Amino acid sequence: MSRIAALLLALFLALSLPALAQDQQAPNYDAWNKMADQAEQILEAGQANEARLQAIRAEVVKWRDQFKANEGVNSTRISTLKDQIAALGPVPAEGQTESEDVAARRTELNTQLSELQAPGLKAVEAYGRADGIIAQIDQAIRTKQTYALIDRTSTPLNPANWAPALSEAGTLAHNVYDEVRQRWTSNGGMKGIADGGLPFVVGFLLIAALLLTRGRRWVDSLPHRLSGRFGDRSRAAVLFAVSLGQIAIPLLGAMLATGALYATNLFGEWGLPLIFSIPGAALSYFGGVWLARRLFPEADTGVVPPLPLAEKQRTQARFRAGMLALSLALHQLLARTVLPLAGFNSDGDKDIGTVPQRLSDASAGVWHLMLILLGSFYLFNLCNILRRMKGMETGATPYRVSVISLLARLGRLVAVVAPVAAALGYVTAANAVLWATVATVALVGLLIILQDFIADLYGLAVGGDGSARDSLVPGLIGFALVAVSVPFFALIWGSRTNDLSEAWTKIQNGVSLGGVTLSPMGILTFIFVFALGYSATRFVQGAFRSTILPKTQIDSGGQNAVVSIIGYVGIGLATMLAVTSAGIDLTSLAVVAGALSVGIGFGMQQVVSNFVSGIILLVERPVAVGDWIEVGGKQGVVKKMAVRATQIQTFDRNEVIVPNSDLITQQVTNWTRGNLTGRIIVPVGVAYGTDTRKVERILREIAEDQPTVMVNPAPAVLFRTFGADSLNFEIRAMLSDINAGAGVTSEINHEIARRFAEEGIEIPYAQRDIWLRNPEALLRVENKLASDEKKPVAPREEPDRSRPIQRDEVPDTDGDGDAGADAR
Repeated sequence: MSRIAALLLALFLALSLPALAQDQQAPNYDAWNKMADQAEQILEAGQANEARLQAIRAEVVKWRDQFKANEGVNSTRISTLKDQIAALGPVPAEGQTESEDVAARRTELNTQLSELQAPGLKAVEAYGRADGIIAQIDQAIRTKQTYALIDRTSTPLNPANWAPALSEAGTLAHNVYDEVRQRWTSNGGMKGIADGGLPFVVGFLLIAALLLTRGRRWVDSLPHRLSGRFGDRSRAAVLFAVSLGQIAIPLLGAMLATGALYATNLFGEWGLPLIFSIPGAALSYFGGVWLARRLFPEADTGVVPPLPLAEKQRTQARFRAGMLALSLALHQLLARTVLPLAGFNSDGDKDIGTVPQRLSDASAGVWHLMLILLGSFYLFNLCNILRRMKGMETGATPYRVSVISLLARLGRLVAVVAPVAAALGYVTAANAVLWATVATVALVGLLIILQDFIADLYGLAVGGDGSARDSLVPGLIGFALVAVSVPFFALIWGSRTNDLSEAWTKIQNGVSLGGVTLSPMGILTFIFVFALGYSATRFVQGAFRSTILPKTQIDSGGQNAVVSIIGYVGIGLATMLAVTSAGIDLTSLAVVAGALSVGIGFGMQQVVSNFVSGIILLVERPVAVGDWIEVGGKQGVVKKMAVRATQIQTFDRNEVIVPNSDLITQQVTNWTRGNLTGRIIVPVGVAYGTDTRKVERILREIAEDQPTVMVNPAPAVLFRTFGADSLNFEIRAMLSDINAGAGVTSEINHEIARRFAEEGIEIPYAQRDIWLRNPEALLRVENKLASDEKKPVAPREEPDRSRPIQRDEVPDTDGDGDAGADAR
C-alpha cells in the first residue's frame, strides 16, 4: 500500500508541476505564421464551409498546444537568474551609483535573463494569435448553425406538399428495394451470402431475435429468483444492477441484428445509413423504457418510487414515457438518414456525410411534422402528470419535486410551441427544441435514479437503518453528479464537443476572480496539499496526546493546551503552504483586504477579542480543562477550551458557553487551580446560657472526625459573635479535596445535630418582641364590639318622604351631638 501511495503522489506532482524540460523542441514559427495568414484570409472571405473550417480549427489547435507547452521553457534557469539579480540588491535610484563590479554583473545577468525569456514570450504571443483564430472559427460555425436553425421551409400544412411527400417516400422505399435486389442478383443470391458467412448471419439473427423477444422477460424474472439471497439493505442496489439488463440485452440483440444485416452485403448507399442508425435508435428506445420503469415503477416490483405519484398516475406516466421514447427512437432512425433537411439534419448539424438527399425540404417537413406531433402529444401528457406532484405532498416538498415540476411546466410549453413552429415552416428549430427537451427530461430522470442508487450503496456500505440514505455523504455525491452532468446538458442543447474542449482549455488556463487566477489544477493542488498538512497535524497531535505528553510532568490541562496550540499552528502552516503550492497570488487582494479590514474590525471585534483571549488562555493557562471555576455567577467544571469560547458544565449538568474574553476581563474564581486543597466554613448558633467551652470542644471533635479534613493546618472553632438570638460559632477546616466540600459540610451538620441533642445543647429559634403603643384603645374597641353583639337590633322603618324632614328626626351620623349640622 505504501508503494501505491508513493506512486500516486509522484504521479500527482508530475501532473501538477510545470514542465522542467529545458531542451524542448521549439515550434517552427515560420510555418505557423504562413498557416495563420492563410486561415485569417479564409475567415475574412467567409466562403469556407463547415468541414473546411473544422479542418483549419483542428490544425490551429495543434499549433496552440505546442505554444502552450513552450511558454514555460527555461523556467528553472529564469527563476535562478531572478534570484541572482535580487541578491545584488535594488537598482540604484536616480542620481545614485553602485560599484562597477555590481553594475557589470547586473547587466550581464539581465542580458542572460532577456535571452532566456525570449522563447517563452514568443510562444505566448503565438498562443494568443492561435487562440484568436480558434475563437473566430467557432464564431463562424455558430453563425452558420444559427442560420440553419432559423431557416424556414414551405409549411407542412400546405396540401400541395402532401402528395409529393408520399410519392418521394415511395420512391425512397423503391430505391432501397432496387438496391437490395440488384446486390442479391449480382452476388448470386443465397450463394453469395453463404460464401460471405451464412452461419454467421443466421446465427446472429437468431440470437438477436431471441434477445429482443425474451431478454427482458429473463431480466424481469431475476429479482424474484434472487430475492431470497439478499437482505433488505442490499435489495435496492441489486434490483438496480439487475435492471440494467433491460437495456443491455435488447441493445445487444439490436447490434447483432445490425451486424448480421451488414454482413449480408445487400445494402449500399441507400440502405446502410438506415441500418447503421438501428443501434442508436434501439438505445434510445430501450433506455427510455428502462428509465420509465425506474421512475414510475409498478407496485409489485419492489422498487421504491423516486417520485411522489399514486399508482394510477405512475401507470399513466410509464405508458406516456415509453411512447415518448418510441417517438425519439423513430426520430433518430429516420430524421438523420432518410429525412434530412437541405444538408442539415434535424439537430442543425452540418454535413451528414455520405447520406444523399432523400426527400425535398417540403416533403421532409411533412414527415417531420408527424414525428413532432407524436412526440409533442406524449410530452404534453407526461408533463401534465409531473407538474401536479407538488400538490400531492403533505410535508416539505423535496428539491427534486420542485425541479421536476418546473421542468414539466416548461415541457408543456415546448410541446405546444414546437408543432406550431413546425407548421409555420421552422421545422429544424422545432426539432431542435422538442427533442432537446425530451433528452433533458430523460437526463434529469437518470440523475434522480443514480442519486437514489448511490444512496442505496452508501446505506449498504455503512449499514444501519434506512436513515443512512438521507445523510450528508450521498447528498454531496449527488451534487457532484449534477455538476458532472452539466456538459451533457450543454451537448443536448446544441453545444459541440469543440465548444466543451475550448471551455475546458479556458478553465485550465485559469479564471480570474478579483485579480486572483484560479485553475482546476491549482484548486486540486490546494486541496491536496492542505489535506496532507491537515492529516500531518492530526497525526502529530495524536502522537503528542498519547505518547509524548503523558510521559512529562505536565498536567492534563497543560497537555490539552499544548495539543490545541499544535493544531492551530499546523493548520495555519498547512493553509499557507497550500496557497503557495497552488500558485495563488494574494497580493492583488491586499487593497481590497485593506478596505474591508476597517469594517471587518468593527463588525468582528468581539470575535477577534475572543480569539486573542483564547490564545492567552492557552499560553498562560489561568484556567484549564477540569478546573472548577466560577465566572459571571456560574459555577462548573471546564470541559472544553476552544479558540473562541470555553465550555463549562455546571453542577446541574447544564452546558454553559462562556466567551474567552469574559475569562480574561472578568473576575474568575478557580477553586482547583494548582491543587485541590480548599477551606470550608460551617456556621452554627447555640442558645444563651450554654457552656461555650463545651460547644467549642464538641465542634472540634466533629471536625477532626471527618476523613477529608486536613490535620495540618488543624481545623479551628471560633466563637464569633453574640447574636440577637444565639451565640454564634464557626468551624473552619481545610479539605484535601475541595470538590467534596458540599458533602463534608452536610456530614458536619448531621453530626452537630446529633451531638447537640445528646449533650442537651439547644439551637435556638429566632425571638421577636412586639410592643403596642396604645393598648387602651384596643381594649375600648374590644369592649364596644362585645356590647354590640349583645344589643338587640330594632327593625328599620322607611321614612315618609311625602313630608319635610324635621330637625329632631335627623340622625347624628358623626357622633358629635349636632344633628342639625348633619342635616345641613
